[in-house]
Amino acid sequence: MLAVLDLEEIDSDLFRGPKAKVGPQRVFGGQVAGQALVAAGRTVSGDRHVHSLHGYFVRPGDAERPIVYEVENIRDGRSFSVRRTVAKQGGKTIFFMSASFHRGEQGLEHEEGGPTDDIPPPEEVPTLQERLQTHPERLGIWARIPRPIDVRYVGTSGFAPQGDRPAESRQRVWMRADGKLPDDPLIHVCVLTYASDLTLLDTVLNRHGEVWGPGGFLGSSLDHALWFHRPFRVDDWVLYDSSSPTASEGRGLAQGRFFTADGHHIASATQEGLLRRMPSDNIPPGVP
Repeated sequence: MLAVLDLEEIDSDLFRGPKAKVGPQRVFGGQVAGQALVAAGRTVSGDRHVHSLHGYFVRPGDAERPIVYEVENIRDGRSFSVRRTVAKQGGKTIFFMSASFHRGEQGLEHEEGGPTDDIPPPEEVPTLQERLQTHPERLGIWARIPRPIDVRYVGTSGFAPQGDRPAESRQRVWMRADGKLPDDPLIHVCVLTYASDLTLLDTVLNRHGEVWGPGGFLGSSLDHALWFHRPFRVDDWVLYDSSSPTASEGRGLAQGRFFTADGHHIASATQEGLLRRMPSDNIPPGVP
């Protein structure tokens, strides 16, 4: 993960990200968003921290090729800095993002706490691989490729066999970087950006008890937004509490909130994705 986020600066405001094969075909969207945020953050003064980003996925990325990130300095004000990052492969844009950075100020403080219903601690929740060890065909690339994020579904994931997933209004997932990270706050927000794309679109299927893969759905992210509210460490456990308020015309909207293990609201995410039914005899080219 740290190697993937360590971009090479090839010119002023121009960076190159190493290739990282996460899916069989296309580049994982969270990787592109995380790298784009790294590129933007490296052009901003260290006393300003990202508080929001808004990105659009416009083309699938090639996992076999590096990605070039062009950063435009939109504005440096007294308290805020705004950057626009464009990710390109072969001269074509595959993703673009606007990010705003803020120098923290004194002001009002409040937050809604985390879920109040009984949620087991992460140590008592099995990993996805443990849940699906009796169905290795459903685990797909999760079983074949090392993952930098420890992901533990409190309920049933979209990788379960068809018919094994009950329809539920909310999805809860414990997440943690699988190792110790440096203290740099930019690293932690970029890793959380990466992680925020792992399970959010799955929330749309969760409303219907649907799953990924043959006979289920194939999905891809269309746009993604994040707001960072408080400092945090993503090498500590965080709870991703998400729901899907609407789905129509082949698209689904999902919203999620991140909480620390002791209930502090640290970040919020919103994503719209495209979801298409797959024939039962199709082999999926990847996962969202």
